[in-house]
Amino acid sequence: MKRLRHYWSLLRRPSVHYSLGFLTLGGFLAGIVFWGGFNTAMEATNTEQFCIGCHEMKVNPYDELKTTIHYTNRSGVRATCSDCHVPHDWTDKIARKMEASKEVWGWIFGTIDTQEKYEEKRRVLAEREWQRLKANDSLECRNCHEFEFMDFTQQGPRAARMHANALAPGQDEEGATCIDCHKGIAHELPDMSGVHQR
Repeated sequence: MKRLRHYWSLLRRPSVHYSLGFLTLGGFLAGIVFWGGFNTAMEATNTEQFCIGCHEMKVNPYDELKTTIHYTNRSGVRATCSDCHVPHDWTDKIARKMEASKEVWGWIFGTIDTQEKYEEKRRVLAEREWQRLKANDSLECRNCHEFEFMDFTQQGPRAARMHANALAPGQDEEGATCIDCHKGIAHELPDMSGVHQR
Protein backbone atom coordinates (compact mmCIF):
# COMPACT_ATOMS: atom_id res chain seq x y z
CA MET A 1 0.00 0.00 0.00
CA LYS A 2 2.88 2.31 0.84
CA ARG A 3 4.38 1.69 -2.58
CA LEU A 4 1.07 2.49 -4.31
CA ARG A 5 0.85 5.80 -2.43
CA HIS A 6 4.41 6.61 -3.51
CA TYR A 7 3.59 5.99 -7.20
CA TRP A 8 0.36 7.96 -6.93
CA SER A 9 2.23 10.96 -5.49
CA LEU A 10 4.76 10.72 -8.34
CA LEU A 11 1.93 10.83 -10.89
CA ARG A 12 0.30 13.84 -9.22
CA ARG A 13 3.46 15.88 -8.75
CA PRO A 14 4.29 18.43 -11.47
CA SER A 15 7.21 17.56 -13.69
CA VAL A 16 10.52 19.01 -12.56
CA HIS A 17 12.71 17.96 -15.47
CA TYR A 18 10.42 18.02 -18.52
CA SER A 19 8.59 20.95 -20.08
CA LEU A 20 4.87 21.02 -20.69
CA GLY A 21 5.59 21.03 -24.44
CA PHE A 22 7.69 17.89 -24.18
CA LEU A 23 5.01 16.11 -22.13
CA THR A 24 2.29 17.22 -24.56
CA LEU A 25 4.29 16.07 -27.58
CA GLY A 26 5.14 12.78 -25.82
CA GLY A 27 1.46 12.21 -25.02
CA PHE A 28 0.50 13.00 -28.62
CA LEU A 29 3.07 10.54 -30.02
CA ALA A 30 2.04 7.87 -27.50
CA GLY A 31 -1.58 8.40 -28.63
CA ILE A 32 -0.61 7.87 -32.27
CA VAL A 33 1.27 4.67 -31.40
CA PHE A 34 -1.68 3.42 -29.32
CA TRP A 35 -4.21 4.27 -32.06
CA GLY A 36 -2.09 2.64 -34.75
CA GLY A 37 -1.61 -0.49 -32.65
CA PHE A 38 -5.32 -0.63 -31.82
CA ASN A 39 -6.38 -0.35 -35.48
CA THR A 40 -3.75 -2.88 -36.55
CA ALA A 41 -5.09 -5.34 -33.99
CA MET A 42 -8.67 -4.65 -35.15
CA GLU A 43 -7.77 -5.38 -38.76
CA ALA A 44 -5.78 -8.48 -37.81
CA THR A 45 -8.86 -9.91 -36.08
CA ASN A 46 -10.87 -9.29 -39.27
CA THR A 47 -8.85 -11.65 -41.43
CA GLU A 48 -10.03 -15.05 -42.55
CA GLN A 49 -6.87 -16.62 -41.15
CA PHE A 50 -7.69 -15.27 -37.70
CA CYS A 51 -11.28 -16.52 -37.89
CA ILE A 52 -10.36 -20.04 -38.92
CA GLY A 53 -7.41 -20.17 -36.53
CA CYS A 54 -9.72 -22.05 -34.14
CA HIS A 55 -10.21 -25.72 -35.01
CA GLU A 56 -13.97 -25.53 -34.43
CA MET A 57 -14.39 -22.65 -36.89
CA LYS A 58 -12.24 -24.25 -39.58
CA VAL A 59 -13.90 -27.67 -39.59
CA ASN A 60 -17.48 -26.50 -39.11
CA PRO A 61 -18.64 -23.15 -40.56
CA TYR A 62 -15.63 -22.59 -42.82
CA ASP A 63 -15.90 -25.98 -44.52
CA GLU A 64 -19.59 -25.24 -45.18
CA LEU A 65 -18.76 -21.83 -46.63
CA LYS A 66 -16.37 -23.44 -49.15
CA THR A 67 -19.31 -25.16 -50.87
CA THR A 68 -21.28 -21.94 -51.47
CA ILE A 69 -21.36 -19.22 -54.10
CA HIS A 70 -19.91 -16.77 -51.60
CA TYR A 71 -16.65 -18.76 -51.71
CA THR A 72 -16.33 -19.80 -55.36
CA ASN A 73 -18.26 -18.18 -58.21
CA ARG A 74 -17.99 -17.10 -61.84
CA SER A 75 -16.87 -13.56 -60.98
CA GLY A 76 -14.06 -14.57 -58.60
CA VAL A 77 -15.31 -12.28 -55.82
CA ARG A 78 -15.16 -14.04 -52.47
CA ALA A 79 -16.67 -13.07 -49.15
CA THR A 80 -14.60 -13.80 -46.06
CA CYS A 81 -15.95 -14.40 -42.55
CA SER A 82 -15.69 -10.74 -41.54
CA ASP A 83 -17.48 -9.55 -44.68
CA CYS A 84 -20.68 -11.19 -43.43
CA HIS A 85 -20.19 -11.09 -39.67
CA VAL A 86 -18.53 -7.71 -39.02
CA PRO A 87 -19.91 -4.35 -40.22
CA HIS A 88 -17.51 -2.26 -42.28
CA ASP A 89 -18.35 1.10 -40.67
CA TRP A 90 -15.91 1.81 -37.81
CA THR A 91 -18.40 2.50 -35.01
CA ASP A 92 -20.53 -0.53 -35.93
CA LYS A 93 -17.35 -2.61 -36.19
CA ILE A 94 -16.27 -1.63 -32.66
CA ALA A 95 -19.72 -2.49 -31.28
CA ARG A 96 -19.65 -5.88 -33.03
CA LYS A 97 -16.14 -6.64 -31.76
CA MET A 98 -17.25 -5.89 -28.21
CA GLU A 99 -20.27 -8.14 -28.68
CA ALA A 100 -18.08 -10.87 -30.14
CA SER A 101 -15.77 -10.86 -27.14
CA LYS A 102 -18.17 -13.26 -25.42
CA GLU A 103 -17.42 -15.75 -28.21
CA VAL A 104 -13.87 -15.92 -26.84
CA TRP A 105 -15.40 -17.04 -23.54
CA GLY A 106 -17.19 -19.84 -25.40
CA TRP A 107 -13.94 -20.85 -27.09
CA ILE A 108 -12.09 -21.00 -23.75
CA PHE A 109 -14.72 -23.32 -22.30
CA GLY A 110 -15.08 -25.46 -25.45
CA THR A 111 -18.75 -24.66 -26.11
CA ILE A 112 -18.60 -25.96 -29.71
CA ASP A 113 -15.21 -27.68 -29.84
CA THR A 114 -16.60 -30.95 -31.29
CA GLN A 115 -18.84 -31.62 -34.29
CA GLU A 116 -21.54 -32.97 -31.95
CA LYS A 117 -21.52 -29.86 -29.73
CA TYR A 118 -21.58 -27.64 -32.82
CA GLU A 119 -24.59 -29.44 -34.28
CA GLU A 120 -26.35 -29.26 -30.92
CA LYS A 121 -25.81 -25.47 -30.77
CA ARG A 122 -26.26 -24.78 -34.51
CA ARG A 123 -29.83 -23.51 -34.28
CA VAL A 124 -29.11 -21.23 -31.29
CA LEU A 125 -26.05 -19.79 -33.06
CA ALA A 126 -27.93 -19.33 -36.34
CA GLU A 127 -30.94 -17.68 -34.72
CA ARG A 128 -28.71 -15.30 -32.78
CA GLU A 129 -26.96 -14.26 -36.00
CA TRP A 130 -30.27 -13.93 -37.88
CA GLN A 131 -31.65 -11.69 -35.13
CA ARG A 132 -28.53 -9.53 -35.26
CA LEU A 133 -28.80 -9.15 -39.04
CA LYS A 134 -32.54 -8.47 -38.80
CA ALA A 135 -31.90 -5.76 -36.18
CA ASN A 136 -29.31 -3.97 -38.32
CA ASP A 137 -31.28 -4.34 -41.58
CA SER A 138 -28.75 -6.83 -42.98
CA LEU A 139 -26.05 -4.17 -42.93
CA GLU A 140 -23.26 -6.60 -43.79
CA CYS A 141 -25.19 -7.93 -46.81
CA ARG A 142 -25.72 -4.38 -48.03
CA ASN A 143 -21.99 -3.68 -47.95
CA CYS A 144 -21.79 -5.71 -51.17
CA HIS A 145 -25.40 -6.09 -52.40
CA GLU A 146 -27.51 -3.01 -53.12
CA PHE A 147 -30.97 -3.08 -54.71
CA GLU A 148 -30.15 0.06 -56.70
CA PHE A 149 -27.32 -1.72 -58.52
CA MET A 150 -29.09 -5.03 -59.17
CA ASP A 151 -29.88 -5.93 -62.77
CA PHE A 152 -33.20 -7.74 -62.36
CA THR A 153 -33.04 -8.97 -65.97
CA GLN A 154 -30.04 -11.12 -64.97
CA GLN A 155 -31.95 -12.72 -62.07
CA GLY A 156 -34.37 -15.61 -62.11
CA PRO A 157 -38.06 -14.61 -62.37
CA ARG A 158 -38.81 -15.36 -58.71
CA ALA A 159 -35.74 -13.49 -57.39
CA ALA A 160 -36.42 -10.49 -59.66
CA ARG A 161 -40.05 -10.33 -58.49
CA MET A 162 -39.10 -10.55 -54.79
CA HIS A 163 -36.34 -7.94 -55.10
CA ALA A 164 -38.60 -5.59 -57.09
CA ASN A 165 -41.32 -5.95 -54.42
CA ALA A 166 -38.84 -5.10 -51.70
CA LEU A 167 -38.12 -1.81 -53.49
CA ALA A 168 -41.77 -0.85 -54.06
CA PRO A 169 -43.08 1.77 -51.61
CA GLY A 170 -45.45 0.31 -49.03
CA GLN A 171 -44.50 -3.31 -49.79
CA ASP A 172 -42.06 -3.65 -46.93
CA GLU A 173 -44.57 -3.25 -44.10
CA GLU A 174 -43.12 -6.14 -42.08
CA GLY A 175 -39.64 -4.62 -42.11
CA ALA A 176 -38.31 -7.41 -44.32
CA THR A 177 -34.58 -7.48 -44.90
CA CYS A 178 -32.11 -9.72 -46.77
CA ILE A 179 -31.76 -12.33 -44.02
CA ASP A 180 -35.51 -13.02 -43.99
CA CYS A 181 -35.25 -14.78 -47.36
CA HIS A 182 -31.57 -15.70 -47.50
CA LYS A 183 -31.05 -17.85 -44.42
CA GLY A 184 -28.63 -20.66 -45.16
CA ILE A 185 -26.94 -18.74 -47.98
CA ALA A 186 -23.43 -19.33 -46.60
CA HIS A 187 -23.91 -22.07 -43.99
CA GLU A 188 -26.17 -25.09 -43.73
CA LEU A 189 -29.49 -24.45 -42.08
CA PRO A 190 -30.06 -25.99 -38.67
CA ASP A 191 -32.99 -28.30 -38.04
CA MET A 192 -35.88 -25.91 -38.73
CA SER A 193 -38.71 -28.23 -37.68
CA GLY A 194 -41.50 -26.31 -36.01
CA VAL A 195 -40.53 -23.01 -37.64
CA HIS A 196 -42.88 -21.29 -40.11
CA GLN A 197 -41.06 -20.37 -43.32
CA ARG A 198 -42.23 -17.47 -45.52
